Amino acid sequence: MASYLILTPPGGTDKDQVRTRFIRDGFSWMAFLFPTLWMLFHRLWLQAIAAFLLEGIGWELIRRPELFAAGVAILLGVRILAALEGSHAAYRNLVAGGWRMEGLVSAPNLAAAEEIHFSEIQPKAEENIPSDNWDIPSHPNNSSSQSGPSFGLPGYDGGR
Repeated sequence: MASYLILTPPGGTDKDQVRTRFIRDGFSWMAFLFPTLWMLFHRLWLQAIAAFLLEGIGWELIRRPELFAAGVAILLGVRILAALEGSHAAYRNLVAGGWRMEGLVSAPNLAAAEEIHFSEIQPKAEENIPSDNWDIPSHPNNSSSQSGPSFGLPGYDGGR
């Protein structure tokens, strides 16, 4: 079961909670396979530049037979670091931008985490609806001689 960090945007949540972010705390396969692109997607600019440079150095070292192991170690290190710590870096980046941590949810997937979190939120009270004219007026074609419900339907008072 994974843990999801729940972040709300700066200035508070919106009415529909659309901008609320869920960040999975754990290993990310996308960050492992494509570290630089994953970091760019999550707006981790400096980390993406560092990953790009380190991967470039790693690929250059792989091309030299005597430094092949060092190149593989650098590439593997960058990928493992991005996969394990990338989500935490994204979390820190959002918090630095004014996002607020709302909580932590353990769930098997993102949909379940959203369901658990949003089921705990109480809906906001609607504005007071004016109670003017709640009585349903009688039909204008009704004659005054017929004062009760018709065809055996219950009246407004609940009787027969």
